[in-house]
Amino acid sequence: MKETEVLAPDRDWWRQAVVYQVYPRSFADSDGDGIGDLRGIVSRVPYLAELGVDAVWLSPFYPSALADGGYDVDDYRAVDPRLGTLDDFDDLAQALHDAGIRLVVDIVPNHSSNRHEWFREALASPPGSPARDRYVFRDGEGADASEPPSDWRSMFGGSAWEPVGDGQFYLHLFASEQPDLNWANREVRDDFLRTLRFWADRGVDGFRVDVAHALAKDLTYPLRSHAELEASSVAGDGSHPLWDREELDEIYAEWRAVFDEYDPPRTAVAEAWVEPDRRARYAAPTSLGQAFNFDLLRANFDAAEFRAVVARNLELTHGTGSSNTWVLSNHDVVRHPTRYALPDDPTGEGAVARDWLLAGGDPAALDAGRGLRRARAATLFLLALPGSAYLYQGEELGLPEVAEIPDEDRQDPTFFRNAGVDVGRDGCRVPLPWTASGGAFGFGPEGSTASHLPQPAWFGSFAVDAQADAPGSTLSLYRRALALRAELQGAEELEWVPGGSDDVLAFRRPDGWTVVSNFGASPASLPAELAGAEVLLASGPLPEAAVVPGETTVWMR
Repeated sequence: MKETEVLAPDRDWWRQAVVYQVYPRSFADSDGDGIGDLRGIVSRVPYLAELGVDAVWLSPFYPSALADGGYDVDDYRAVDPRLGTLDDFDDLAQALHDAGIRLVVDIVPNHSSNRHEWFREALASPPGSPARDRYVFRDGEGADASEPPSDWRSMFGGSAWEPVGDGQFYLHLFASEQPDLNWANREVRDDFLRTLRFWADRGVDGFRVDVAHALAKDLTYPLRSHAELEASSVAGDGSHPLWDREELDEIYAEWRAVFDEYDPPRTAVAEAWVEPDRRARYAAPTSLGQAFNFDLLRANFDAAEFRAVVARNLELTHGTGSSNTWVLSNHDVVRHPTRYALPDDPTGEGAVARDWLLAGGDPAALDAGRGLRRARAATLFLLALPGSAYLYQGEELGLPEVAEIPDEDRQDPTFFRNAGVDVGRDGCRVPLPWTASGGAFGFGPEGSTASHLPQPAWFGSFAVDAQADAPGSTLSLYRRALALRAELQGAEELEWVPGGSDDVLAFRRPDGWTVVSNFGASPASLPAELAGAEVLLASGPLPEAAVVPGETTVWMR
């Protein structure tokens, strides 16, 4: 457990940090209304400290109608009353800092909600007004202006343009409740700089930037068709009107100037779904400083794929001055124990997992034992890599995806807007099980049975209290791994070691910390040079000396 202390200034804390993502509405509920809240998180800070994380990333906690899980923000400088108050936020920041844990918050700059005061003012104002210029409004097409300005499609399905009844439409690349802001407008830029300072002044150490690649847009007429957008280059030459444009450099340079007003400077990590060699512009020290690398998340449990991902990303970060970010699960994807329990996905886009969910999540199609075995092995592999590691709440329990959610209980807009195509992301957002028995598995206070998404009966076997004192549990594995990582972590270097088999990957970190992962199903001999090395930790049982069982990772020294 981390020693309780006020955090000392450290400019580089983020470079090899373990960051734990909290999805607030599903983490811990303090008042029994079935919705997780800030005071619930405060109550679980000792758990996070014992787990051994360096920082907490807090997904959106702002006032919101929850049209998209809180990513439709009504007010960027307030707390949703259902989740608490600004005083509660201050208490959370203090509790985390006292426990030696830093705080990163989500910032959602591409769009506001349609309940934001600016958007309400825009709807009440005439076309061409300054209020409308904060968003992307365009005249409709056709003789009566009833047709949308283009055939662009929302990421959640349907048209990306919504009529407002006076001959104009507004752009929403996501849900219709999420109107896109106009980042060519100086007022929009200045207001977000105020927002960054607002939270930094309250003790926030960093920001996770949602859809960081989408803010700048070329909306000159004629607007290109959806087919032309699909065919446009995304190589960063400005040819795509909506994604990864060069104008972003200027926007994020202004953000960097704000971050650098503080001592230590505030950090940021970009959620930028761009080609790997384009992430450097977001991770540059003159920009946000770090960018998410989702490549391992998209890879199959395969030695060649994992090695190629690691080698390429290490090479890319060497030129930026940043560090890598490694992640296997988050609030947008099927949890990795379930992904690894399914057949390999040749697309790398999660199609196999989506198809499984659409088919009803048939347990017979899963090899749950293999899924958890692979998940534990992949986690130990990831945690040994140089760079920062991002963990998603519940993965330390080995939680699989929850498939059995009735349609009437689902909340994700992707489910409602893409019926029969995408079942949505609710299955990874089900409230955590803290106790093996009791109402809502301890998600709320004693006696509470409320849970905003239904928890399956089998959740109890994954509960915190069922694993906390069990030496072989996944929770125990994570706790031990994070403690060892903090002890062993050195320079951001990695040296590959011959594994002796196509299914085995081995690498050495500074000070002799060596990692061997067997991605195959059959046991494999340890590399000869590791004979007699001390075993520090293994993702599963080691029944034979000098042998790594299938789907197992071993840390040695």
